[in-house]
Amino acid sequence: MPLRIVQVDAFASRPFAGNPAAVCVLTREAEIKWMRDVAREMNLSETAFLVPKEGAYALRWFTPAVEVDLCGHATLASAHVLWEDGHLAEGTQARFDTRSGRLTAGRRGDWIEMDFPAKIAAPAEPPPELLPALGLARAHFVGRNAFDYLVEADSEETVRALTPDHSRLRTLPVRGVIVTARSARGEFDFVSRFFAPAAGVDEDPVTGSAHAALGPYWADKLGLSDLTGFQASARGGVVRVGVRAGMGGSRVLLGGQAVTVMTGQLLY
Repeated sequence: MPLRIVQVDAFASRPFAGNPAAVCVLTREAEIKWMRDVAREMNLSETAFLVPKEGAYALRWFTPAVEVDLCGHATLASAHVLWEDGHLAEGTQARFDTRSGRLTAGRRGDWIEMDFPAKIAAPAEPPPELLPALGLARAHFVGRNAFDYLVEADSEETVRALTPDHSRLRTLPVRGVIVTARSARGEFDFVSRFFAPAAGVDEDPVTGSAHAALGPYWADKLGLSDLTGFQASARGGVVRVGVRAGMGGSRVLLGGQAVTVMTGQLLY
């Protein structure tokens, strides 16, 4: 029986911007091999698979190469599809059970706000190949969390001009590398880019999960609890970030918009 699949541009207010993700809502759990095959076929940075389960949805994310533990833009896309396709009524909170625990999303006007665990990057000694692979002579800060390295460069201009050596970054024992700087533009607090060649994505257009690290980092540096970031990839995208202290540790509220650009059917 054909399955509906939807392609959504997440962290975007218009088509062909932000980060595209495919979303497939299933009636029952699928085989991992099939999900991997579909993700490779879609060839997007992430494809999300959802299964309804006890008032929530089991949610898994796959790049063309691997399954990942946390993905922001495909979660945003999933919530968007649940409301737009009538799986959830407007105004109903979307709840997801994932490898990173329970995640939730709600509508805030034209924006979708997601509640994620903070992924704080502790200061770390950079491996010898990290900065040379990025083309940086030095960094203001290097940190690491469970997923990624976080590197603060000297300026927004430097971040935008990076042309990293992806083959060298691929050797690092992390999911990816976040590079960031304070924004030189008044409308944003910081800018970033995200490189994850080891996960099959040389540069991710807009990375929600990276902002679970960027939010706490810049909140501490700037003394703000609510910030706006811009991921300066070729497609680009705006992420609103709110850092909150909650039970069991810090949480990060990630806000973005989403646009459906394509629908289709999976025949196999």
